[in-house]
Amino acid sequence: MADTKQADEQAEQAPPGGPAGRRTAKLAKQIVTFAGRHGGAEGQLAYIGQRGTRIVLVGEDGAWGDLVAPTYDVAKAATEKAGITVHEDFDGDFAAKVETGPYEWKRMAGIQIGGPSNKPSAAPAS
Repeated sequence: MADTKQADEQAEQAPPGGPAGRRTAKLAKQIVTFAGRHGGAEGQLAYIGQRGTRIVLVGEDGAWGDLVAPTYDVAKAATEKAGITVHEDFDGDFAAKVETGPYEWKRMAGIQIGGPSNKPSAAPAS
């Protein structure tokens, strides 16, 4: 147990310029770029298991996108560094800002009716 505690303490004391710091800076730059292209941006953080944390971005113009951070702390630090508002949930007025286009509607419909191909299956012989 002592080894684990020591490793945890060392991780907490890691300099901000290490790998996590570089990843935070890169994500923050990507968020700022997205916000600049879409008249500003807001976000929401969603833990996605071992893959990390998803940063969902919604621009003021309704465009949306996402990024994946290796940890929740890196995602939070990146959004703070980028200076965007982060919502607890993806609902209400925030979700209403998202504008979906034909691509998204086609993908959603394809999933609902059995897959992305949207090809009708052959009718059984009577």
